[in-house]
Amino acid sequence: MGKTTFYKSLDCLKPRGMMALFGQSSGPVGEIDPQILNQKGSLFLTRPSLGHYISDPREMQWRAHSLFQWIAEGKLQIRIHQIYKLEQAAEAHRDLEARRTTGKLLLKP
Repeated sequence: MGKTTFYKSLDCLKPRGMMALFGQSSGPVGEIDPQILNQKGSLFLTRPSLGHYISDPREMQWRAHSLFQWIAEGKLQIRIHQIYKLEQAAEAHRDLEARRTTGKLLLKP
């Protein structure tokens, strides 16, 4: 979630654990002293961006195929929080902004 949960999240990891930092809804984390990763147990920290994982069309197809295969095999469960009519798009945005959602929000035409 960003600034408010960053250090608490590090505290949840076991030695040699990895934290993937997505988003910054509570604000940017700011500067990080890499020594804290050592002090908390040789931790790993990554800040992935989708663009680096789908750098060309073949890689995007490969990753999309894997994703849908996992869903078909039941290895990945998709949680849909709510389905909104397209006319309710503004309400969906308000719910996201107010953090009233978990899982996916869908807009249905």
